[in-house]
Amino acid sequence: MKKTTALISVLLAVLLIGAVALGGCTAADGTDPTSLWTMVIFLVLLFAVFWFLIIRPQRKRQQDQKDLLSNLRPGDKVVTIGGIYGQVESLSETSIILKVESGTMIRLARRSIAYKQDQMV
Repeated sequence: MKKTTALISVLLAVLLIGAVALGGCTAADGTDPTSLWTMVIFLVLLFAVFWFLIIRPQRKRQQDQKDLLSNLRPGDKVVTIGGIYGQVESLSETSIILKVESGTMIRLARRSIAYKQDQMV
């Protein structure tokens, strides 16, 4: 992840330097034929970097969370978004019943599951 971020930072720096360098070019008669193309190329590259840094990773996280919630089974040990550790007792379409360490059962929204304990980093 760090290598990707560093590579993209270098790419952005090169793009900005290139846009500034090409933006200052003018023809002999004073017109600037490259400015429109420079701006279009720069915007396309900026969108591509934005896509790979923000949109694509967010979609991947959403898909991973959807897969996690759809594959939950009774007996799975999970951690909620609030930090509650528990074991899945039963599932419904929108809620989940967790058995916490003291033996207490609590009902939570299904979306509040952050991850399985075996997936912890």
